[in-house]
Formats: sequence, structure tokens, C-alpha cells
Amino acid sequence: MKILFMCVANSARSQLAEGMARLLFGDKAEIMSAGSEPSRVNPFAVKALKEVGFDPDRLYSKSVSDLPREFIGSLDYVITLCAEEVCPVILSKAQKIHWPLPDPAGKIGTDDEQLSLFRDTRDEIRRRLEDFRCKNLEF
Repeated sequence: MKILFMCVANSARSQLAEGMARLLFGDKAEIMSAGSEPSRVNPFAVKALKEVGFDPDRLYSKSVSDLPREFIGSLDYVITLCAEEVCPVILSKAQKIHWPLPDPAGKIGTDDEQLSLFRDTRDEIRRRLEDFRCKNLEF
């Protein structure tokens, strides 16, 4: 099974989703994330993933146009995570799922408050991924 998570910057929500899906699904799925305007992986996303035992060292922000064509051509699911902004679109026969989650990046507050937002987003993504896994018998 191949799953692509997308948002605009590929720095927070889609990175959290990629990390959590890799952690939960292991080698049962090929997981990637991308954005329409990639930047860099947010340090709070890195911290939030490390807290649950995922090593985010191999995660990096990438553009949808940088993804291998063979991966895009064989996608099973494209999951978009945008809420306040317009999500990128990809031409694919994959089933499209939309999880509108507020972007935890760039919110004003102390480091602890910002990390708390990333934890909340990570935990919501985990909940949705566990529900997704239950509904898809391939897992």
C-alpha cells in the first residue's frame, strides 16, 4: 500500500503524518509526504515525533514535483491535511481523503505552548491513522 500525505509547506502536519504512519504501519505501507511550497521540517514536529519513539532524522521537506513518478503512479491513497489554506492537488487515481487540521506551525506562544500544539496535532493524526488502519483490511 502506498500513501502520500500533503499540505502546503510539508513542514508540520504532513511530516507528523508521515512519521506517525511509518511508526504505526511499519513495512506494511510505503509512506511519503510532500507540499506545494516546501520549506523545512519544523523543529517542534521533530520533538513531537521523538517523544513517541519515531526517529525523524530521515524526514525532509519536499515538493510534490520531486516525488518519483512511479510512486505517484501507484499511489493507493492521497491524504491532505490543510485547513486554513488551499491544499496542493495531485493527479492520481488514488483515493483522496481530506483531514482538515489547523496548522500548528507559526502560532504565537512560548516554546512549551507551541510544542503542545504539535503534540495535539500528532495525537489527532495518530487517532485518524488508527481509524484508517481499522477500515482498511490490508493492514
